[in-house]
Amino acid sequence: MHPASLSTLPRRATVREMGLRDGLQSIATIVPTAAKCEWIRDAYDAGEREIEVGSFVPARLLPQLADTAEVLAFAQTLPGLRASVLVPNLKGAQRALECNAELMLVPLSASHAHSLANLRKPPDEVVADIARMRAERDASGARTRIEVGMSTAFGCTIQGHVDPEEVVRLVQAVLDAGVDCVSLADTVGYADPAMVASLFERVLRVAGDKLSCAHFHDTRGLALANVYAALQLGITRFDASTAGIGGCPHAPGASGNVATEDLAYMLASMGVETGLDFDQLLALRAKVAGWLQGESLHGSVWRAGLPKTMKEAAHA
Repeated sequence: MHPASLSTLPRRATVREMGLRDGLQSIATIVPTAAKCEWIRDAYDAGEREIEVGSFVPARLLPQLADTAEVLAFAQTLPGLRASVLVPNLKGAQRALECNAELMLVPLSASHAHSLANLRKPPDEVVADIARMRAERDASGARTRIEVGMSTAFGCTIQGHVDPEEVVRLVQAVLDAGVDCVSLADTVGYADPAMVASLFERVLRVAGDKLSCAHFHDTRGLALANVYAALQLGITRFDASTAGIGGCPHAPGASGNVATEDLAYMLASMGVETGLDFDQLLALRAKVAGWLQGESLHGSVWRAGLPKTMKEAAHA
């Protein structure tokens, strides 16, 4: 343990599990509903309290996530678990509201080219859709929170450079549209810690505590370093995927989010509390590997386990 780190880093951080949505949507294998529910139960038992369980998109587009309503209903039976769903459009938002989802995550590409490829409309049209989602939410009386995930915030495999000022402009636009919070995503793994520090500082000036989450893919091995850069700015909520599964259909070669177990290890080693049980996370990873035989898995710590120094500290 490093006591000095406690004075400069947040005392506690939340890890949101994305494997069931961001991970599985990029993988051909279809995991049975019962296994997904077992995954959620095991993640919950390991201490996870925020899980993105699926996405309300047409089943013909993502058959891997066709059972989202069922999986969400199971997640809602676990006390204190915040289950979120991704919604790409107004129809998806209506389904999330019907299912009483606690949080819906709406993707908004900072890259114009990625927005056209992913959602078939430019970013400002998506902002208008988000305003309609918020109006529908308010009219229904639902308590569902709306988070906008600003994807390709650090660059794009199609467009290349993404202007940080465009990211700030779009964050301001969705805040004006009445969303509850925003997150910044390095969808294609282009970010480095200096870029993360610079962009998060800019967006924090506009969004303040409504900038609530960071989402880093480990495509070029920098996800953990990027988490550390965001942590230093006071960000305390991070997306991660068990076994680092996933990617992006518009980012060839992209790996998934930072591996949940690697992120849990780094935070614990630095004295940042997560409430996660490492042994149970590794047991879950082994189960997920069984369900996803033949698929690409990522991560480092599962091979070596915890260092002796951390085991001693855990049992002191």
